[in-house]
Amino acid sequence: MNLNDLPEIKIVRHARAKNLRLRVDSTQIRLTAPVLCSKRQIQNFIDQSEQWLIQTWQKQQEKIVQIDKTLPNELQLFNLDQSVVITYQSQKHGFIFDDENLKLLISDRQPEQYLKAFVINYAKEHLPIYLDQTSQECNLNFGKCAIRQPKTRWGSCTSKHDIMLNSGLVLFPENITRYVCVHELAHTKHFDHSPHFWAEVHKHDANFQQHRKILKSSPMPYWWYSS
Repeated sequence: MNLNDLPEIKIVRHARAKNLRLRVDSTQIRLTAPVLCSKRQIQNFIDQSEQWLIQTWQKQQEKIVQIDKTLPNELQLFNLDQSVVITYQSQKHGFIFDDENLKLLISDRQPEQYLKAFVINYAKEHLPIYLDQTSQECNLNFGKCAIRQPKTRWGSCTSKHDIMLNSGLVLFPENITRYVCVHELAHTKHFDHSPHFWAEVHKHDANFQQHRKILKSSPMPYWWYSS
């Protein structure tokens, strides 16, 4: 892990701040800086604190992993009105999905890993389609779409307007998944987190602040962390 794997560092300039100070909790990293502190000074401070930041963030993430290790009997996916009913049984294939009847059969050999494999497979099939639909709704074009499983990011956008989405987004309600799509699509117009960027996000998601809070405060199920 390096600094690029950490969430965006929120920089706050405070009139009474005399020194640079970092604060890490389970949902964000915050840096308080004096008003006259230069961007270079801030970046140097962040670079020097890299190892501490990574270690502290990882410890915070370990705390929020769910203790409940009961395998789910159903799965609610972002683009389905009804839950997928899950059955664990002895079978050759890791998972078998009956999309017409919304039934998922999972091998009981390594159920956590096969459950995660199903989610990743489902995400690769449905998230690019959903991003494309959201792109057309917002009139914001993107390049390529990649579906991955980064530990600390829900999405990203490159300077070429290629967008990455975290496959775990299919486990959230649709409005949360849509917020992430809108967030990354807004970066195709504003490649920063300036007021103009957030205004663009708000234009397409009036409740983005609430959606962002839910995303940051909702832990993933324990089986998502299986190797």
